[in-house]
Amino acid sequence: IRNMFRQLLNWRTVLALVAILIVSGTIFYSQYLARKIKTEEKLRVEQWYKAGKFIINAPDSVDIGFASQITTENKTIPIIETNEKDSISNHFNLDSAKATDREYLEKKLRQLKSQHTPFEWVDPKDSTIRNRYYYGNSRLLDEVRYYPIIQLCIVALFILITFLSLRSSYRSVQNQVWAGMAKETAHQLGTPVSSLEGWVEMLKEAPLDKKIVQELEKDVDRLRLVSDRFGKIGSTPHLEETDLVKPIN
Repeated sequence: IRNMFRQLLNWRTVLALVAILIVSGTIFYSQYLARKIKTEEKLRVEQWYKAGKFIINAPDSVDIGFASQITTENKTIPIIETNEKDSISNHFNLDSAKATDREYLEKKLRQLKSQHTPFEWVDPKDSTIRNRYYYGNSRLLDEVRYYPIIQLCIVALFILITFLSLRSSYRSVQNQVWAGMAKETAHQLGTPVSSLEGWVEMLKEAPLDKKIVQELEKDVDRLRLVSDRFGKIGSTPHLEETDLVKPIN
């Protein structure tokens, strides 16, 4: 039994270490992926911004097909274009159903401002005219960042279920130990109680005070009852149908 308890404790330690390794490795790797995706998205936005600037400034004789292709390829990164007063003039890759709401756009703009530094275009003819391009995280980047939290919840649930199962197993073993001790106690009590019953029967035939013999017999019966009760601990109960009306009446 002692070895079994030690094994349970060892399993708890192993499970805790495995869970810590899984969570730590997932967090570090997901953060690495998030930084990599963030760098790539910044590069894509920068290319998109430069391509748009090239289209605006390009003379009519220059082919802008490749630049136009770059501007149309971005379909995942949300972008909001503002003027020098931070008034929204255009937006890209936002929820089309909500983009008509001015409050939604203002809220989204504040969110994008908190995420990244915008790219700024200055009109070469008039430096007071400026366009800022605020961009945010794509859905893929958000999913990669929130993935460790989801996995942490799953691992925590796994640890909780494992802990509850080990605790239940520990209690089951403990109950078996107590039941075994009770049965052993009942077995040890059986021998002297049987001997006492024999002596009581002999005293009944001797010329003694009957009242003393009756009291001794009552005490022996109590010991027999205690022994029987100890022997029934841990046993499977046997159900019997009983009419509840008779005991109540």
